[in-house]
Amino acid sequence: MTDPARLEDFDYVLPEERIAQTPSARRDAARLMVIERARPDREPVHTTVANLGDFLKAGDLMVLNDSRVRPARIRARKTTGGRVNLLLLDQEGKGAESPWRCLASTGKGMRPGARLQVAAGFEVEVIGEGSDGRIRVRLLAAAGAVDTALRRHGVMPLPPYIRREPDDPRDPLDRERYQTVFARDEGSIAAPTAGLHFTEDLLADLRRRGVTVAWITLHVGPGTFEPVRTGRIEDHRIAPEDYALPSETARAVEACRSRSGRIVAVGTTVTRVLEGCALDDGRVRAGSGRCDLYIRPGHRFRAVDLLLTNFHLPRSSLLILVAAFAGRDRILAAYADAIAREYRFYSYGDAMLIL
Repeated sequence: MTDPARLEDFDYVLPEERIAQTPSARRDAARLMVIERARPDREPVHTTVANLGDFLKAGDLMVLNDSRVRPARIRARKTTGGRVNLLLLDQEGKGAESPWRCLASTGKGMRPGARLQVAAGFEVEVIGEGSDGRIRVRLLAAAGAVDTALRRHGVMPLPPYIRREPDDPRDPLDRERYQTVFARDEGSIAAPTAGLHFTEDLLADLRRRGVTVAWITLHVGPGTFEPVRTGRIEDHRIAPEDYALPSETARAVEACRSRSGRIVAVGTTVTRVLEGCALDDGRVRAGSGRCDLYIRPGHRFRAVDLLLTNFHLPRSSLLILVAAFAGRDRILAAYADAIAREYRFYSYGDAMLIL
């Protein structure tokens, strides 16, 4: 076996047609592959997310990320008529006119003072370049109604492998489906995709089975999806992202441990928060702050017992995290099986439950 610290050891080839361009007809109709860490010789089970409860037990605790995706992509025009796409990353203050840091599809015509037209009564003013190379802008709306204008004219920040044209007829679908049904606290620029599979009916079914539910918040930023560019995976760093782990969730974890239940992390964002706040006995600390935990092989998992996750891009920190949880060879074999069985990959794709 080659040294698993090399990035090339977390690679695989995915046919382009396996990248899901739209969500499944129903959230919990997505396919679900179930694998067991302790039984690598056992064949995966193939079912749907609607049957998730069949693999959980009364007393288990499921933890979800309730961050809400902001319609952070803005399609604007320069005074010359040229198009420019902006992705709002974060705001420097709380006021409506506080500057935003953003990514721009072009640097041409983005000098301080330039105005970009989004819609009637909604403009973007370029302030300048930030210290980190991002563009700083201010949103301007009639009567100061910036939040209303952004919700009306902003577009969901789909990853680039989901292809959409300007004014794509699927925009309303994306507004609904690139958002979890339990999203509350707005602040993410990408969805916590494992949570996209849940419906109110599925949550109710899990509760009837005796599975309890708790919440964390991690606002997904560009750091989560920043490509790993270092040849050695340990040299990669993840940019910090805002998180909160409420005291109610810490108590729920402690109660689950006391009844010998299992902690089920829904997604890599939940995994990173729980593990970043984990104590040696499997409990977690309540609190909030900035999470930059990068999980790679060799990490000792203290809080997470089961992981529900989507299928991730090759050579990504997300794939590396999943490999750390279940073993690199086991995960790459499962991915090869999923490709052969025509599973749908990435954000709008199918899911994997790792027991």
